[in-house]
Amino acid sequence: MARPHVVIIGSGFGGLFAAQALAKADVDITLISKTVAHLFQPLLYQVATGILSTGEIAPATRDILRNQANATVLLAEVTRINLASRIVVAEKLAKTVVVKYDYLLVAAGAGQSYFGNDQFATFAPGMKSIDDALELRARIFGSLEMAELSEDTDERRRLLTFVVVGAGPTGVEMAGQIAELTHHTLRKSFRRIDTTSAKILLLDGADAVLPPFGPELSAAARKELERNGVEVRLGALVTNLDGTGLDVKYSDGRTERIASSCKVWAAGVQASALGRTLAEQSGAGMDRAGRVQVNDDLTLPGHPEVFVVGDMISLKGLPGVAQVAIQGGRFAAARIKAEVAGRPLTGDFVYHDKGSMAVISRFGAVAKVGKLRLTGFPAWFAWLFVHLIYVVGFKNRITTLLHWAITFVGRARSERVTTEQQLVGRLAVQQLGADFQPTITGTLDPGKIKH
Repeated sequence: MARPHVVIIGSGFGGLFAAQALAKADVDITLISKTVAHLFQPLLYQVATGILSTGEIAPATRDILRNQANATVLLAEVTRINLASRIVVAEKLAKTVVVKYDYLLVAAGAGQSYFGNDQFATFAPGMKSIDDALELRARIFGSLEMAELSEDTDERRRLLTFVVVGAGPTGVEMAGQIAELTHHTLRKSFRRIDTTSAKILLLDGADAVLPPFGPELSAAARKELERNGVEVRLGALVTNLDGTGLDVKYSDGRTERIASSCKVWAAGVQASALGRTLAEQSGAGMDRAGRVQVNDDLTLPGHPEVFVVGDMISLKGLPGVAQVAIQGGRFAAARIKAEVAGRPLTGDFVYHDKGSMAVISRFGAVAKVGKLRLTGFPAWFAWLFVHLIYVVGFKNRITTLLHWAITFVGRARSERVTTEQQLVGRLAVQQLGADFQPTITGTLDPGKIKH
């Protein structure tokens, strides 16, 4: 008799931790992911600013699960799910695979939200994938290189103005590291420009930096940002954005045009499009961010064999953070394991908040852990310790620690290589059109590309 087949969609925190939790279960697992790696998304900004390499925050999923005999990994993007037939359809490089399941765990994560202004993505990449981080690295360092070439004062000023939209953890950390990079690391690297004159703006429509951290830590974070040269502008809504800058409307009614070549969008998230597929077939509701309203045990209404975890769920106001995905993945795995063993578990998913942290500068951070509030070096050290724990693999922990030592002690950045493909690849593929089908050997339609 065939063992129950568990299909997991996504190799992020929810999917990977669920797969590992099922290592000794009497099931066969197929993990389907559109990327070959397990991405430690909270450290993407460090790839973008030249601190870490991609391999340190995105180890290969196959390597992580290589000793888990009941797990198979497929590189493909799930395009269709049929809940009635219990079938998942996935595609990659003109190949299509159809996989049947007995249990389905959907942990496809979330992408960037531009709040209905998707055209902004052309000029302000988000921070949700390795591709995003490498493109932003090319844009950040490329802006400095183009400023070095420019003879025009206004153009130089525009190239040396960096704008980060969104004052959540990602935006705060990104703005802080761009300031560190330009005001310290690269201070003596250029001859025709003064990188310390670079202007770093952090914009947000809210009235506080890091609102979920509370007033005390929010104020401390803003003070640390400003001490390091970041100009914080709150109550600021972006109304338009293009290649040369952005238009901002402030809460007092003022409007302003900010000239900037390099913009970073860190202002919102949109759940995977698979959420709509699940909602339409199960009758589940969805919130404005596309998250599925699941049952209290993380299952879909009417489908106890289907679990949804992580950034895709709308449940009791749970935040879109790694710990929600990790705990949700393990919870779902425990349910599946117990049911297969003939000892079904009951009870609802209960999230245990392990705190929130954000690093702002060298040795400067804020941390909220239970009733404990930390700022400065103690918060930075706590951030360092926690992030090292969740970096997968001993080798990655060692190399990450070495890179952090180089960066935070000596201010150097060892990952500063950029390429033109990183800079233009995303937009070039979009210009080829939706019918462009790349393959492992080239493309099905060579005529789409002019040689």
